[in-house]
Amino acid sequence: MIRLLIVDDHPIVRAGLVGLLADEPGFEVIAEAADGDEAVRLATEAHPDVILMDLRMPVLDGVAATARIVAARDGAAGPRVLILTTYESDDQILAAIEAGASGYLLKAAPREEIVAGIRSVAAGQSALSPAVAVRLVERMRQPEPAVSALTPRETDVLRLVAAGHGNRQIAVQLGIGESTVKTHLLRVYDKLGVDSRTRAVTLALERGLLP
Repeated sequence: MIRLLIVDDHPIVRAGLVGLLADEPGFEVIAEAADGDEAVRLATEAHPDVILMDLRMPVLDGVAATARIVAARDGAAGPRVLILTTYESDDQILAAIEAGASGYLLKAAPREEIVAGIRSVAAGQSALSPAVAVRLVERMRQPEPAVSALTPRETDVLRLVAAGHGNRQIAVQLGIGESTVKTHLLRVYDKLGVDSRTRAVTLALERGLLP
């Protein structure tokens, strides 16, 4: 029996997924979560085999929740995360995979594809929708764009983002305005070619831009 945790901030979507999977042999939906923070807690308390994770949620988004769940496993057996979302931008796909997700499917996928993806992930394999697989291959073929050097202040801001601080905390620690923090972050996004805090930190670490 594959034990499932469904994570989505929309009750109707969660109910739809429960209904979709209820009659599928070998599946049991054991818990539901409305945000990433609740998902992290239930991943430990409910002991699911596979977590169906949305990306955009309040409190804690799907990428950050996935990273925490995977980190908590620390190499041991534990729940595997299958992203199930409506979003398919390159940055979101890469951020989710880098956070440790075992698969990435779109909510618009046929029922058979979702069911097969869950079974693959539960078996320790990966699952990618055809559209996502194509985008990843295309991204890998593209040469990495040159990255403009970050200024010392931009580096300070990004370092504090990597430490988990919000804009207000960063402003206090650096003695600058919160709007100035946002401006620095937007410049960082532009230089790195990303559109999220998680992806900015990940890419900066990959390229040695953070101490």
